[in-house]
Amino acid sequence: MQFRPKQTVNAILANLLSMKTGLKQPLRKREIKMSRIQQTFAALDGAKALIPYITVGDPNLDTTLALMHSLVENGADILELGVPFSDPMADGPTIQRAAERALANKVSLNDVLNIVRRFRETNGNTPVVLMGYLNPIHKIGYQAFAQAAAEAGVDGVLTVDSPVETITPLHDALKARGIDCIFLIAPTTTEERIQTIARVAGGFVYYVSLKGVTGAASLDTEEVSRKIELLRKYIDIPIGVGFGISNAESARKIGAVADAVIVGSRIVKEIENNAGHEAEAVGALAKELKDAIR
Repeated sequence: MQFRPKQTVNAILANLLSMKTGLKQPLRKREIKMSRIQQTFAALDGAKALIPYITVGDPNLDTTLALMHSLVENGADILELGVPFSDPMADGPTIQRAAERALANKVSLNDVLNIVRRFRETNGNTPVVLMGYLNPIHKIGYQAFAQAAAEAGVDGVLTVDSPVETITPLHDALKARGIDCIFLIAPTTTEERIQTIARVAGGFVYYVSLKGVTGAASLDTEEVSRKIELLRKYIDIPIGVGFGISNAESARKIGAVADAVIVGSRIVKEIENNAGHEAEAVGALAKELKDAIR
């Protein structure tokens, strides 16, 4: 007697459907593709992500590309690229100066997207998030921007001055192309608004640990811990914490309670203070920060 393997449930159902409806294709489970950001956090398996911020075009575009690679080589898990803007209201003096230097070089949003394209020529794994303000995106148009960002290899977009209540057109354009819309949550954000953000946020949420601008000095880790405990009641994606993290010790403390440690002003300051060997200096700092949160 010839041996016949048992049919799978899907095969049996497919045969039944075929007999009744003429359908010939087997039933298949719907495959859900993970984004690069999701893949990164999944691969970390509970370890903490390091997300450094740099301003594109500071001090120039070629150095920005070198900085991106140096950061990844020294432990960065996700890269956050600042889009230069003339009125960066959420940024402190250090990042404001970086934006001024980039704008003096006439760096545009198109230049930012081109840097991502160049980075993707040799790195297809590290997520890249753009952080900036709505005006440059609005000038291009939401659909055109989302398409260009997807083609360049952008994984997430955070617009500082776009409240969740008004961001739907941009959010929808990004989501349709597989790009996460990332939101800020402040110490003053109400529980009701946290729930609204939780319904639409993708990738990770960015908790602002301080009331004020980037680079502020005072960091109350106990208060941050309490707030993250509240956020986890409503948010089921990773929580990153930024603002006020300036050294390995503060990174370690934040890493104990958050899923990701986001460092901006300290990285940008290192670039400012090490003209000519920015990539080496920033790489050394990234390694120090990553070692602190392992």
